[in-house]
Amino acid sequence: MGNTAVVVGGGIGGLAAAIGLRRIGWEVTVVERASVLDDAGAGISLAANGLRALDELGVGEAVRDASRGQYSGGTRTPRGGRLARMDGAALAKAVGTPIMGIPRATLHRLLREALPSEALLIGTEAGPVRQTDPGTVHVTCGDTVLDADLVVAADGIGSRIRARLFPAHPGPAYSGSTVLRAITEQPVGLRTDFELTWGHGAEFGHIAFLDGRAEWHAVLSLPARTRFTDPLAELRRRFHSWHDPIPALLDATRADAVLHHDVNELRTPLPSFTAGRIALLGDAAHAMTPNLGQGACQALEDAVTLAAALSAEPTVEAALARYDAERRPRSQAVARAARQAGRMGQQLSHPVPVALRNTAMRLTPSRAAMRMILRHHDWTPPRLN
Repeated sequence: MGNTAVVVGGGIGGLAAAIGLRRIGWEVTVVERASVLDDAGAGISLAANGLRALDELGVGEAVRDASRGQYSGGTRTPRGGRLARMDGAALAKAVGTPIMGIPRATLHRLLREALPSEALLIGTEAGPVRQTDPGTVHVTCGDTVLDADLVVAADGIGSRIRARLFPAHPGPAYSGSTVLRAITEQPVGLRTDFELTWGHGAEFGHIAFLDGRAEWHAVLSLPARTRFTDPLAELRRRFHSWHDPIPALLDATRADAVLHHDVNELRTPLPSFTAGRIALLGDAAHAMTPNLGQGACQALEDAVTLAAALSAEPTVEAALARYDAERRPRSQAVARAARQAGRMGQQLSHPVPVALRNTAMRLTPSRAAMRMILRHHDWTPPRLN
């Protein structure tokens, strides 16, 4: 088996894949079109499955040291009524760790630091990818052509490589929701580590960070490409009557720090995550709505599973067949569950189904709720030999 790979995309999934491949002895080049690798974004929650993947990649301890455990919080109504309570201690007892909150930029930096600088080709856009016999893949990067035994397409939800491999696939679809989010400029006094509040067709949530700042997000059911002249002012108008600390979080935010993105997903599952010697990974393979907080965790699972398969199998083709067989069913099931969670959560707007959902949540036994969480969080990574 050859041992040279090109990873297209320098996000969390692409960097994790590069780390995994290097740990099994492969030479890796990460090609990223952005001129600065800082993964601009707000915050992220890492569940046990993502943390276990990071452990296998050798960066789990550093990530935990930079994260804050989510022990308290839960789901509330706009007036502050409790729908469900988070028991981070019970979750940690069940899977060995609470969910951890970390700024995306910090996680991205820790992943970059696990790679040598010469492995990162930034400010370069990957062009056409061609496969030739006896198994070499060529990636055009400007005037340069990189030859590899494997290409990992980690180029996001709008993946050009996926579009070329599966031209009949409809591509990303709008979920019906748009999200605004930011990190507060200074620490905010919070009584909980993580919280979601569900209104009618709207959600507001926060993640507390180690340094006292917090990430907040507001999800709204709106037509695609809806934008506001002053996003922060619009959110203050919409959420001014919601319970504390929502107004305080908005007040602690700079107007120019607010990010606004439509929530898109790969609603139509791909028939395969591989084609020849190309493997799709992360959002390029299974972009999902954020309702379960599993997008990055699933990309981290992809990275470890791919490296383990390449380490264990005699050929690249056999390894990619194994990767597809192991990752496609699980990640697509998580994507379906995330979509359903959104439909039963923030996207509900009619008073009757909202009331029924709220009653069902209050009556759900804690053990049943824990079983639902463990279905996605309790994953054991393959070992990287």
